[in-house]
Amino acid sequence: RYIVVLVLQTNNMDMLNTILNLFLPPLTIIFLFLFYPYYLLIKFVVCLYKHLCLENVSGKVTLITGASSGIGEHVAYEYAKKGAYLALVDRLEDRLEMVAETSRKLGSSNVIIIPGDVANVDDCKKFINETIHHFGKLDHLINNAGVFQTVLFEDLTQVQDANHIMDINFWGTTYITYFAIPHLRKSNGKIIVNTSNSANIPLPLSSVYSASKAALLRFFETLRVELSPDIKIIIILPGFIATNMTSPHFIEKYGSDFILSESVKKCAKAIFRGIARGETYIEEPSWTKWIVLVKNLCPEFVEYSLKYLFYRYLKPSYFKSE
Repeated sequence: RYIVVLVLQTNNMDMLNTILNLFLPPLTIIFLFLFYPYYLLIKFVVCLYKHLCLENVSGKVTLITGASSGIGEHVAYEYAKKGAYLALVDRLEDRLEMVAETSRKLGSSNVIIIPGDVANVDDCKKFINETIHHFGKLDHLINNAGVFQTVLFEDLTQVQDANHIMDINFWGTTYITYFAIPHLRKSNGKIIVNTSNSANIPLPLSSVYSASKAALLRFFETLRVELSPDIKIIIILPGFIATNMTSPHFIEKYGSDFILSESVKKCAKAIFRGIARGETYIEEPSWTKWIVLVKNLCPEFVEYSLKYLFYRYLKPSYFKSE
């Protein structure tokens, strides 16, 4: 009897999937055709509202990981200009002291530094505990700490060499988020996570790095559903940004920085504006979102273009520098 029931259930499931395969595509197209104009109108109204109602971050407690340089440093300066209180986290204590001092000069009256490694779960717990002990609350958590990598996957000396990329980029972000959630619930705060457009675009020489960023993207998209409406999650998808983490890779291998790179200061300003508006996604430079759109609509075209770019320009330079 059990076997008969199991066979019937399997047949029913197969029939249901066959029906969905046949009818869901045309129904989806019809739905989008009828609904999409109203969706665009709603988006336009919401966009206007966000531009008019910017969040005032004065006096709000903001914890920033990877704050000693690059995007994290300059986002800290944008918050400082608006009078936010800052908890700055990084492994480089000397650099943190310099960023903290600049932040005070720019307008932040209360800044602390907490040296440590986001890849260490105990350090992540310490970051949150010390922030709460000092300020009594947490309003914004900016998960910015990360490491960059440009290497062919097959050129890794051993596959375990890629572990630190995932440890810092993915686990380092999820650890601190886990400890921050109870405090952010109390303040109806925000989690801001810095991923990368490589999470959506298969960039050559960045397989493990892209995988770590794609993991972040999907993790926080899921967490957004779980934590809504108590905590808002904003996902940043930067393109090529000229920082002291990425630029040396390009200069070492190709003799100059990448021509399409955007300055880190401009990127940080755009990120801060997006956070203040409460955007769901922040893509900077904004033109990169159109590459993702083309990739979703015509994946073969983008894949071919990246292959051509890789074999025509990147790969010869890469092997020449070895």
